[in-house]
Amino acid sequence: MSILRYQGLSRETAGEITRRELLFFNIYRCLEAGVYVSLFLTPLGGGSIRITHLLLGQSASLLYLAAALILLLLTGQLLRHLTGTIVFSLGIDIVAAVAVLFSLAGYGLVPMMLMLNIGIAALLMPRHAHAFAIAAALGVATPYVYGLFGGAHEPVSGFVVLAMSGAYLVIATLLRHLGGHVRAAEDLAERRGADLLNLEQINDLIIQRMRTGVMLVDRANYILRINESAWHLIGNPSPGEHELGVVAPELSRRLYHWRHNSRAEQTGVALAADMPEVIPRFTRLTPDDDSNVLIFLEDTSLVSQRAEELTLSSLGRLSASIAHEIRNPLAAIRYSAQLLAESPDLSADDTRLVEIINNHCTRANDVVENILQLSRRERSRPETIDLNAWVLNFVEEYKQSNDLGQDELRAVTSNRRLEAVVDPQHLQQVAWNLVQNALRYGRQPNQPARVAVVARIAADKGPPLMEVIDRGPGIPPKVAAQIFEPFYTTHEYGTGLGLYLAKQMSEASQATLEYVPIAGGGACFRITLQAVQATLSNPRISA
Repeated sequence: MSILRYQGLSRETAGEITRRELLFFNIYRCLEAGVYVSLFLTPLGGGSIRITHLLLGQSASLLYLAAALILLLLTGQLLRHLTGTIVFSLGIDIVAAVAVLFSLAGYGLVPMMLMLNIGIAALLMPRHAHAFAIAAALGVATPYVYGLFGGAHEPVSGFVVLAMSGAYLVIATLLRHLGGHVRAAEDLAERRGADLLNLEQINDLIIQRMRTGVMLVDRANYILRINESAWHLIGNPSPGEHELGVVAPELSRRLYHWRHNSRAEQTGVALAADMPEVIPRFTRLTPDDDSNVLIFLEDTSLVSQRAEELTLSSLGRLSASIAHEIRNPLAAIRYSAQLLAESPDLSADDTRLVEIINNHCTRANDVVENILQLSRRERSRPETIDLNAWVLNFVEEYKQSNDLGQDELRAVTSNRRLEAVVDPQHLQQVAWNLVQNALRYGRQPNQPARVAVVARIAADKGPPLMEVIDRGPGIPPKVAAQIFEPFYTTHEYGTGLGLYLAKQMSEASQATLEYVPIAGGGACFRITLQAVQATLSNPRISA
């Protein structure tokens, strides 16, 4: 759902308003031309108005009628040249009015009819309102001036001409300001409507994306509105089913109990098969009216998850504090054990005890280091890397830093450039941890470990992947479901923090770490990275 934004009148709305006004202007012009034609071609005006130049009046009125009809038919096309259209059409109005005035004895109603033309033009083009009024005043004064200098036109009172000219200026000024106020009001109303529409869409978007289920139910238990979470929690009913008692009978029962007792049950309930338990909460839209009721469905699993996250966060801070206090005495114990191991008087049993002390000191120190690393983890600094080159360098560096003995570690890369966006330092720590686990646990009994670090693209030109694959016995499904939980381990010397820390670092770089079982035996830990530009190609193998 897109969120609409408006600044003033939208282009479509403003265009529609202008088209309507211009259409009205052209219709009035046709009516005005019809009046002129009736004066000279029908007996309607013969009794009250004396015609002095019949041929001029007939020609002018017919030409004016033809021009008015053409302008009316071309209203839509003329919108693209609005200013020129209004100036040209008003010029035709003034010329036609002057010609009609020359054809009549006196002024009659012609100047009054032209006044509406001036007013409409001032509304459409407020900046030119006074220019329109002056042009009309000069046109109306032309027959009067012509008569003053001995022309054949019957003279009229100069006061009438002056009054009409003043009226044009007044009308243009008033309608100019009125038009400004009307357009400002239209603009304000349009903005208010747009703001309300934006607000409604934002509210709908927020409600739809809320993880808490939200429903609006009327007095007849008819569902008026429902968001995605609520629809899912009540078992994804048919879109055409809106009866609460049908789609969620237990929820309808609790709502009935709340309406009559003003108290809701606080126990969790599953509203559909295979759905998590929820705690329904009810509230009225208005304090004194329960015709419409809002129902909030709080997923208890989300509440438990938030509580677990808070617990882990608090536990992490506490563990970090404890780890700092443990390091000093642990270092003293380990140093003393090393000195004791150098004594020549130790028996075989004492040497074995010293070895046990050293092993457990090493294990405790690993736990402390992991906890401290987790608590002081730095923010991710992603950058673009060539994943093929990175994997090759990593495998070579690991071989140089560790004596693999008979174990095998190799890199499998693509023969084309494979780019990914990741924090290289975090990826180094994650890959180091995964390779160590694979070499330690991913081996068949009495056989060397065979581990591969693979850089490739997911199927169908998907994101870049880095995988650490071994050919060991694999991980049982029950264990695989918990390996990324903190402090979970199946090895007596394991800390249970290595994979948890690796997953947290991967997510900090907007990557995902997952375990993928391999058919026929073995384990695969896959890191899905952010893509920059990748090309699927055949792999090549380096020793």
